[in-house]
Amino acid sequence: MPTKTNRGAAAAAASRTPEAESALKELFIDEIKDIYWAEKHLVAALPKMIKGATSEELKQTITTHLEETKNHVVRLESVFESIGEKAVAKKCLAMEGLLEEATELLSDTDKGTEVRDVAIISAAQKVEHYEIASYGTLRTLAGTLGYSEAQSLFEETLAEEKNADSLLTQVAENYVNEAAAAEVE
Repeated sequence: MPTKTNRGAAAAAASRTPEAESALKELFIDEIKDIYWAEKHLVAALPKMIKGATSEELKQTITTHLEETKNHVVRLESVFESIGEKAVAKKCLAMEGLLEEATELLSDTDKGTEVRDVAIISAAQKVEHYEIASYGTLRTLAGTLGYSEAQSLFEETLAEEKNADSLLTQVAENYVNEAAAAEVE
């Protein structure tokens, strides 16, 4: 027996006009292009964060996520293919701003300090939260539009983004924040 939620979704899908579906698909593709640009630029930005970090645990956490991010780019290319679209990036103003802020935080903190590591974690978590929101939305839209392969690919990336955020929190709470608080200016 269909649940109330499933019946509502089925009724909504049945009443969807081709124009509405077309507009939603256009938005969906635009959002994929946006996150594709974001991930490609993040691949270039993460090495700077790794280089700026002091804590070996933070360096390793970001290095691991850099490899995942490279896979996210490839996975997004698979998403484009799965929906019959060419992989094209569209400038992501949000990620551009987040990466500019990360650069500013690096330049505003002293090299070799735990305070800089706190700044890096802050910048990295802002990026992760943006990505979590983006991939959660894309996963849901993929399901609404009937793109089950894309939905599965987005779910996989979403889980990795959530894990990266959790690992950054652990690094901060296990060592970096307390070490930064103990630093003398």
